[in-house]
Amino acid sequence: MKILRLNDKDRPSLKRSLDNGTEEQRNAVKTIIEKVRKSGDEAVLSYTEAFDAVKLETLHAGPEEMKRGYDQLDDQLKQVLEEAAENIRFFHRQQKQKSWFTTDEKGTMLGQKLTPLDSVGVYVPGGTAAYPSSVLMNVIPAQEAGVKRIVLASPPSKSGSLPDGVLAAAYILGVTEIYTAGGAQAVAALAYGTESLLPVDKIVGPGNIYVALAKREVFGTVDIDMIAGPSEIVVLADRTAKANEIAADLLSQAEHDRMASSVLVTDSMELAEQVQSEISHQLETLPRKEIAEASIQQYGCIFTAGSLDEAVDAVNELAPEHLEILTEQPLELLGKIRHAGAIFLGRYSSEPVGDYFAGPNHVLPTNGTARFSSPLNVDDFMKKSSVIYYSKAAFEENALKIAAFARYEGLDAHARAIEERLK
Repeated sequence: MKILRLNDKDRPSLKRSLDNGTEEQRNAVKTIIEKVRKSGDEAVLSYTEAFDAVKLETLHAGPEEMKRGYDQLDDQLKQVLEEAAENIRFFHRQQKQKSWFTTDEKGTMLGQKLTPLDSVGVYVPGGTAAYPSSVLMNVIPAQEAGVKRIVLASPPSKSGSLPDGVLAAAYILGVTEIYTAGGAQAVAALAYGTESLLPVDKIVGPGNIYVALAKREVFGTVDIDMIAGPSEIVVLADRTAKANEIAADLLSQAEHDRMASSVLVTDSMELAEQVQSEISHQLETLPRKEIAEASIQQYGCIFTAGSLDEAVDAVNELAPEHLEILTEQPLELLGKIRHAGAIFLGRYSSEPVGDYFAGPNHVLPTNGTARFSSPLNVDDFMKKSSVIYYSKAAFEENALKIAAFARYEGLDAHARAIEERLK
């Protein structure tokens, strides 16, 4: 893992470019979507056999399959899932907003009406791995918003079923509509519907580049949460931090994906060198060494700063998905952080605490988009309608002003719609 000084003129840019996929990938996704639109279940089943090497008779996973997955899961893990679900639900319940209305002495009423979305599709990645945490993090805020129909889609394992952990998480949350389909074909099915699957209004959840490109392609027909890139972590640390703990935290992201980014920003050269050594040491015994090592070599870096203020400026430029602040007084720096998806304060708030258990959502903005976007939350599953009621007195007082405004913009019919009421 290379060490670079922030003030070096020749250092690479801190910004990371978005992955828009190759032309071949984009064309493949468009073809898949079009075939699913035309052929429905037949196309989804065909792509499942081609891409997942599984021949299915039906896409739907019934309630008995969910119960079986729950029953077969280890009792201790079931308890952990249930407790994590409680924590996540408590956190997201605090985010709920209410409709509001105001009136004045002239009888004007203005307001905002909040309405949950009718339906949401939750994509849960899978195939070779199981991610029950994705079920919890995407379903619970939708439930707290009041969404009535929540559809879960996830690719099958080689056995043709979904992992027990995914089924158990869905069972715990009471999700009843689950489909065994993944990739761009699942996104297309959720967006446009098939014979066995009614379309949804919004699609959320992470996935590979084909899922991301498919979500981008169907946006407009449905809403989406975000175009998620590879996982990222930035650790902001001073001399008081523990090198072995920082190395472990950086590797916790590197093992996700060869394209994951793990960065340390510190004002201590001594700590930088210790972390560099620890990374090499810990990699030797990591089960996913090949993936983590590729990530560290390609996208990992240690930046040394002349001061903590300079380090904070670098963090804000990076706008990371995950930010750990491991300094002597982490709370003192919180107010200076302007761009980060999730902020973890202090030694005992390691990133996996938020990934799995604390309660805040782990679906976070990547690729520097924390500059303008937020973690997945209850508001993502609500829509707002403006409410306007004018009394006769309020209308007569303002009618000519409104008509004049409309005529200034050259919209005579708008002005007449007002003036007709004055006759």
